[in-house]
Parts: sequence; C-alpha cells; structure tokens
Amino acid sequence: MATFSISRCSSPLYFLIVFLITLIPKPISTFSFEAFHNNNNNNPNFDSEISLFGDAKVVNGDSSIKLTDPSTSSSGLVMYRKPFKFLQRNRRNPTSFSTDFSFSISPGNVDGLAFVIVPNDFSTRFSGKSSFGLSRENRFLGVEFDTAMDDDVGDLNGNHVGIDVGSLVSARVSNVSSLNLVLNSGVKLRSWIDYDAGSKRLEVRLNELGSARPSDPLLTHSIDLSEMWKEEEVFVGISSSSGDSLQASSVYSWQFRAREVPNWLHSQPVDPRVYQSKEQDEHLSDRKRGICPLTILAGLIFATGCGALAAFVVLFFWAIFDSRHWMIPAEYPALPVDFRYEKINVVLENSADVK
Repeated sequence: MATFSISRCSSPLYFLIVFLITLIPKPISTFSFEAFHNNNNNNPNFDSEISLFGDAKVVNGDSSIKLTDPSTSSSGLVMYRKPFKFLQRNRRNPTSFSTDFSFSISPGNVDGLAFVIVPNDFSTRFSGKSSFGLSRENRFLGVEFDTAMDDDVGDLNGNHVGIDVGSLVSARVSNVSSLNLVLNSGVKLRSWIDYDAGSKRLEVRLNELGSARPSDPLLTHSIDLSEMWKEEEVFVGISSSSGDSLQASSVYSWQFRAREVPNWLHSQPVDPRVYQSKEQDEHLSDRKRGICPLTILAGLIFATGCGALAAFVVLFFWAIFDSRHWMIPAEYPALPVDFRYEKINVVLENSADVK
C-alpha cells in the first residue's frame, strides 16, 4: 500500500510561506481615525497619538476636529505624535507613505487647509500667522487645498491643489474645477496622498466623501523625500488658517501609513531620470504606469488557463466526432458487359419422312 509523507512537502511549503511573508511591506508607522474622540472611553489612543495646536479642537459630539473658528486670524493644526524617518541606517530601503483624510472648507476666499510634513521642532514654532499656519522659516512639504488666488505666490485660481516644497510658491499645481468640485463649498471631500519611494513620485487624488478613489491622480510630482529629509525625524499633520476671513475648516477622519517596501516591488522604475523627462509632459506621465511583476505573472497564469481550456474543448469535440462511423453506400460504376450470341440452327423434319 502506497503511503504519502506529509513531512516531505511541509518543509518546502513552510519556506514558501516564510518567503511570502518577507514580501509583505513592513509598516513603520500607522494610525487610523474614522472619527475623533478626545476621551479615553471612546478612543484611548487619541491623547497619545494626536496633538492639537492653536484653535484646533474636537467638536460635534467628538466626531470631527475643527481646525479654525469662523473668525479672523484663526489657525489650527492637528499632528500625529509619532515621528518617522525617510532614511534609516538599519534599513536598506527608503520609506513610502500613504494617507487619506476627509474634510470640509466653508465659503470664503482664503488659504483653506494643507497636509504637511514638517521637521521635529515644528510644533514649538507653530505660529499660525501665515498661510496654512506655515512660515517661510520652516522647512516643510505641503499639499495645499487652496481656496484663494494669491498673485504673490503665483496661484492658478481660487480652487486648486498644489504641492509646496519649502515654499508657498507651489512646485506643481492642478485645477480642482476640472473634477467639477469646489473646495470651499462646505461639501465633505476626501483626499488620497501617496508617495512611492522607489519611483520618487508623489500623487494626489480628490473626490467627494463616499465616492470611489479615482484611478488617475489629480496631481503628480517627482521628488526624492529621502534626499530632502535624509535621516531626520519628521511629523505629519493637517494645518489651516483663516487669515482675514470667517472661513472654517474641519477634518472628519484621517488615516496614515508609512512603510518600507523593497525596490523591486515598486511599480515604477527607480531611476529618477526617467521622471525628469516625463515632467515635460504631465498629461502623458499621469497615464503611463510600469508593469508590476505580479501583473505579468497573473497574465501568464490566465493565458495558460485559457489555453488549457481551449485545448480541452477541442479534444472533447474531436473525441465525439471521431467515435462516429459514418455509413456511406458504395457507388459502383456501370461498366459495359459483352454478351455472346451464338447462332442456333433448328431443323424440322417432315412427318412424312418420319413415317
């Protein structure tokens, strides 16, 4: 009787599982707040993970954070307390991150709000007196959701998203009106911001709250954050200021995840020179994507399965038709036949002679 040894196949299976686990991106820093609560009964991690500065406070039954009051010269900042680094000596790969948050901005033509990455000492220097609560002395990366047109910084219009790198003059900007959205309409919106360290690419998406994440980004920018920040600790936050307007900004949910991903798993080439050439044509670069190895593998598996199915169908019908024996009546050609006719002489004798 044949026996099957489980131990023989368990070792390869074990190593396969371990190998697949090593491919999972390693989270460095992560948090998620579907609603904000500042008491220990509802969310015991709030006080330990979130800091509020300026006029920022939890309102509406502990479900949202209002960054600015409907008054002039109001400013506020919500910051995640746990810092992270884009480069670390004990890690081979730089850090990527993804964040999404829902927000609303009331009518008014001022700055709106911004997602910011700031250095370690920023919290002690938050003045809130300038645009988005950021000053020119601070080093920062900001994604601004701007509702004012400021000619001094070259704003596109009063309804745009921009990427700011250490300056309020945006390095890259896009018109939100192209999405049929208005930032300061008071409608709840949701933004997705993703940075891929392998491709050194920052992408920004925007849609109404409750709608699907757009497949195409509203805004892209090539930037090496590991070169910008190196091994310095940085914080992430959402900041706003009302200036001389009564505009109010609120945040309803916020998720953030920093992770280390091996370069070969990135869907974009690592060489930044590729993106320097792509920056010349942003419209094309938004639609060009690298091919993921997993996508190639899935395509090969699908093609193999389709080929096997097609071969099975062909063999099945071939077996059916081959098993039938068709009975076809034989047709014989009509050949000419020769008949021999011999002459027969019949002699009749007279009866008289017989007698």
